[in-house]
Amino acid sequence: MGQAGMAEAAVRYLRSNRAPAREHVDALPRPELRCVAEDERAPLDPREFRRVLGTFATGVAIITAPPATDADSPAGFACQSFTSLSLAPPLVAFMVGRTSTTWPRIARAGVFCVNVLGAGQGELCRAFAVSGADKFAGVAYDAAPVSGAPRLAGAVAWIDCAVHAVHTGGDHLIVVGRVTALGTEDTGDPLLFHRGRFARPAD
Repeated sequence: MGQAGMAEAAVRYLRSNRAPAREHVDALPRPELRCVAEDERAPLDPREFRRVLGTFATGVAIITAPPATDADSPAGFACQSFTSLSLAPPLVAFMVGRTSTTWPRIARAGVFCVNVLGAGQGELCRAFAVSGADKFAGVAYDAAPVSGAPRLAGAVAWIDCAVHAVHTGGDHLIVVGRVTALGTEDTGDPLLFHRGRFARPAD
């Protein structure tokens, strides 16, 4: 199965497992997906690519999802690649590595909550950046109002979403979410990531 087939299968799976109570949303048309040809590959050093792109400061979020079944536990991972996408309809997007072991659990749930971290939550981010551990141990949270995904205490903002579409993007997946609820605690500055380290906004 090619990339296009895998993306289409992922979208079909997510739609078929969406809770019936949610409003049906048709995904917008997307361009044909294909592999990158050898003559299209730029001769870039991955380390240089990472170094140059690291000059772009970003916020940091933790993407969480509720258990998909009674046998599951909540899922979550630290995410630097999050962005707003559309106002009408309200859409956001995040990128996740195709080798992620957390993404399949979020996909099964079909919903997620974006927790925008505050400046003092660097250690929480590091805890959710590792794999194989109980990331929620000792972490205070309640349930987001629509999805039931963990809404982490101390986050400066939260965005509750249903998975709207999934696209392939090289070695990552581009996950588009339809926003169902959101809010901000207005508790202080956000956590920033710049040049490979956490930073605080300049005064």
